[in-house]
Amino acid sequence: MSKRMVVIWFPHLVTDRMLRRQPELKDLAFALALTERGRRVVKAVNTLAQSKGINVSMVVADCKALVPELEVFDFNPDEPSKLLQALAEWCIRYTPCISVDLPDALILDASGCTHLLGGEEGYLKDIHKRFKAFGYTVRLAMADTIGTAWAVCKFGKNGSIITSGKEMEALSLLPAAALRLEETVVDKLNKLGLKTITTFITMPTTALRRRFGQSTLTRIAQALGSEMELPDLVTPLVPYQERLPSLEPTRSAEGIEIAIKNLLEALCLRLQKESKGLRKCVLTCYRIDGIVIKKEIGTSKPSRNTLHLFKLFELKISEIEPDLGIELFVLEAPVVEELNSSQDALWTISGGSEAAIAELLDRLAGRTGAKSIHRYLPAEHYWPERSFKTASSLVEEPVTKWRTDLPRPLHILPVPELIEVSVPLPDYPPLLFIYKNVRHAVKRADGPERIEQEWWIEKGQYRDYYCVEDELGVRYWLFRSGDYDSGTAKWFMHGFFP
Repeated sequence: MSKRMVVIWFPHLVTDRMLRRQPELKDLAFALALTERGRRVVKAVNTLAQSKGINVSMVVADCKALVPELEVFDFNPDEPSKLLQALAEWCIRYTPCISVDLPDALILDASGCTHLLGGEEGYLKDIHKRFKAFGYTVRLAMADTIGTAWAVCKFGKNGSIITSGKEMEALSLLPAAALRLEETVVDKLNKLGLKTITTFITMPTTALRRRFGQSTLTRIAQALGSEMELPDLVTPLVPYQERLPSLEPTRSAEGIEIAIKNLLEALCLRLQKESKGLRKCVLTCYRIDGIVIKKEIGTSKPSRNTLHLFKLFELKISEIEPDLGIELFVLEAPVVEELNSSQDALWTISGGSEAAIAELLDRLAGRTGAKSIHRYLPAEHYWPERSFKTASSLVEEPVTKWRTDLPRPLHILPVPELIEVSVPLPDYPPLLFIYKNVRHAVKRADGPERIEQEWWIEKGQYRDYYCVEDELGVRYWLFRSGDYDSGTAKWFMHGFFP
């Protein structure tokens, strides 16, 4: 079977990415420029700017004279390579063999892959459709060689499929630049009137080598397939994953337990070698009837303790229905963090308080759900609902201290709720209030404590807070927003004291 190569060209790679992030630019002609030798030079343009005569390598001053409304932004030289790398990893769904062709193309080895999408035509159509949906302008071509696919992609008809043995015919009418020759060689060919490939490709090799160098012969040979071209393949990051196929379909809970233990031992051994611990682990079970079952656990701190992780999975084994049998187990750790030897030792110390707390929280989360457990840290804000944040882990340290000089409720509502009150005088606490259709008579009150709106975040009225106690001895945190003189005064419930 001959090789089938696909070239994907992104004519507006960087500007298409900008439009994805800033859709408001879609009706503007804009370019990205970089300062070179004291002048701004265009490095990328969007489709609208190109239609108005703006092209890469033009000087910004000339572009402005041609299109006064042209918007110019800074060009990041590192962005094309990073973006192409990310797109290449995404394209692994089409083939495992992909390489990046800087500055704006990808090369795919589609050999043996096209039948998965209905043939070569369906293969190219699916790639084109997906990138178009993402907002990228692309041109594609397929041929037996990278050289021919590249030439037709950039200088031929979009979506062309060159059948095996037709490389010479496909290249004949294309310009010399389509062979990926050096600019000096292309200029020399054009000056001699050899503007298309057909005018020089059949010339004697000795004449071509003497006049245009060995590189010209190499590019011709690569395009025609007489010389092999080996691009540098993109190697995606290997996930922390272990696989265990079953010789016989696993139908029992005991078999599932053994599979999980074996997978955890292999995964934790790998994590130990790399001084890492997992924070999230996913078990995927593939049944022989095509059903896929996934079970997930999480830890409060990085862990590679096999026994502890198995106990978390043990809570979920009863939820796994093997039915006719499970033929493949896959264990993956999508979230891992650094875990040095001293941290790891905490998991094995008997009676270690930190390890015990972490294990307890993990077991509770496994039974009740991770969303039922929260740890809060103080945040540097005056506005009460912004004065705290949810900790990302058990070991995250606070950047500021909790405020203890004034009373604060244990439970603060994320959004204050409107209440009805009866107030004897404007700056007095309420005599009674109605909250959720229940009337509360105020027996004791303390306040007001004025908290101004954080004007650098948003505009709004100040608040006067009161701690009040009703006839049942229950204490509440109320506030008045605005004042009575301006007619903007409203009362809200914001928290509850223990």
